[in-house]
Amino acid sequence: MTGPYMSLSLKVNPSPGGVNIGKVLVFDPAKEELLELTDKAIPEEIIMTKATGASKGWGFFSDPQDSCILITDVMNPWSCKSNPKIFTLPPLTPLPSCQTDVIWSVAMSSCPDDDQDWVVGIKSLGDQLSFCRPRRDLRWTKITTPPDYFPTSNLKSDKPEFHELQFRNFPESFKYDSEQSQLFPSSCRTERLVESASGDERFLVKWYAKGCLNSRKISYETQRIMVFREEETTDGRFMCYTDDIGDMCIFVSKGEAFCIPASSFPGLKPNSIYFIGFGVGVYDLTTRTSSSSQAPTGALNYPWAPYWFPPSSS
Repeated sequence: MTGPYMSLSLKVNPSPGGVNIGKVLVFDPAKEELLELTDKAIPEEIIMTKATGASKGWGFFSDPQDSCILITDVMNPWSCKSNPKIFTLPPLTPLPSCQTDVIWSVAMSSCPDDDQDWVVGIKSLGDQLSFCRPRRDLRWTKITTPPDYFPTSNLKSDKPEFHELQFRNFPESFKYDSEQSQLFPSSCRTERLVESASGDERFLVKWYAKGCLNSRKISYETQRIMVFREEETTDGRFMCYTDDIGDMCIFVSKGEAFCIPASSFPGLKPNSIYFIGFGVGVYDLTTRTSSSSQAPTGALNYPWAPYWFPPSSS
């Protein structure tokens, strides 16, 4: 079994036979080293596409020509080198204000080859959700979320039930953070709902970033991350602030978030958040500090956004 890893880049070498053979680079955060996946057959369909997300070890790509969504396991270390799987979904239905041009997050109910009732969800920036059941109905169903829903919240596959999140034990500094967000419009926040593999723990991650003007554009840096754990009480279930998630570490990016015990993969830091998006680094919940990272030496210069992928096995 491989540990969690970060997708970094891909290099394609077209061959005379028409098969694109390439090398995929991923980063192992436990060993802090690069892993080269060599002699990979790269599907022709994804070469000119844009990476838009990841879920359950599968990468999502959008085709700028026809807005089709492609899902492939080519970044998985255990996928077949000579014949990676790829699924083509129908074009996203056009939405107002070009919202489909900005895919904020993606999620799947299961791996494509595990379930006949496989469901794919895509969250566009704004108030639009799109769902598709590729094995049953090749069309997208659109849902418009209420205007008070946070536009940069992320999708999370879960059991077929609704969750009403009620909060307790906000830290004293939370009011200050809220005031800061109002005073500085360049600041932003995004949220992730994360469930442990066993299903017995659920967390909500609030991820705060501060915008900095750099070279005539705003770049965002992680400022703070807050975690709320779901707790069962006699009054119901509440999301309670915590700075102690024990042996757990949580991985957040624009892919689907996940959490695993750090002790399962020696080298991972417990009670920490591994983040990609507003910078790259590790946030220590105990000290409330983050350590930033640069792309590892040797990473290829290829325009793919990095995502965290969960542990996988053959």
